[in-house]
Amino acid sequence: MANKPQYPVYLFTGFLESGKTKMIQEILEDPDFNDGCKILLIVCEEGVEEYDPTRFYGQNVKQMVIERPEDLTLELLYDYTAHHVVDRVMIEYNGMWQIDKLFEALPEDWYVFQQLLIADASTILQYNANMRSLVFDKLQGAETVIFNRGENADKEALHKLVRGVSRRATIAYETPEGELEYDEIEDPLPFDVNAPVVTIADEDYALFYRDLADEMPNWGGKTVKFRGMVARDRQLGKKAIVVGRHVMTCCADDIAFSGLVCNFEKDTALKTGEWVMITAKIRIEEHLLYGSAGPVLYATDVASTSEPKQPVATFY
Repeated sequence: MANKPQYPVYLFTGFLESGKTKMIQEILEDPDFNDGCKILLIVCEEGVEEYDPTRFYGQNVKQMVIERPEDLTLELLYDYTAHHVVDRVMIEYNGMWQIDKLFEALPEDWYVFQQLLIADASTILQYNANMRSLVFDKLQGAETVIFNRGENADKEALHKLVRGVSRRATIAYETPEGELEYDEIEDPLPFDVNAPVVTIADEDYALFYRDLADEMPNWGGKTVKFRGMVARDRQLGKKAIVVGRHVMTCCADDIAFSGLVCNFEKDTALKTGEWVMITAKIRIEEHLLYGSAGPVLYATDVASTSEPKQPVATFY
């Protein structure tokens, strides 16, 4: 039986007039990419600049315009590939729509091969100030962030904007000549991961928690010390707690408790809501509370402490 076809999706996100159309146009004029294969171009945002199909190198590009988020549906996309041959999909996504809306509409045989955020360096910081949740939404999944129109931009501020959400994304700046210059700002973690005991300052808990999730194998066997709030769960029994902090990823609506399972040698009387300074060794192992392998703490020392000045941890 023949394998079911898979459809790679090249996803371009960004806000109005950020340069998405220009970049996609240039890619479709490139014979290395547009070599005659059948490409479906889904356009969810129509700005001032328009596509010029006569300049596409391969002439097998079909456009689908989706003007409203409610029109972006699983049925629409599935129906298209059921009746047309498609080799690749390119999506110019509307910056005002949440990414989850797209992921909910993608058929199971469509997969995001590459996700890029195209941003106007002269306006993105203002977008971030006024619409932080939308900027965060586009940054968190981007593999590459390309800033254009940035001749006089504050690259330190742009770097901080990206790294406040993602430590993995590649950052590049487009020059007036159309070349890409890659960000070379060093980005060390604010704590010494090679110390015998990795001490996490209160203001660094969010970064620690995210790095632990992103680079989990690197944390196995390390000993950490941090201030956290206790949460009890009956599933854990009397010898374990969850300890962590409330973390705000982008705005007040996104505050969530980000905690870690912590085991003790003996029963513990710690109660939900108590603040503790905990020292523990990390093991990466399966746990029912995670539903998969995750970081499990084994406490070596615990002491009651006060609430931090900022109870909610942030990335800034």
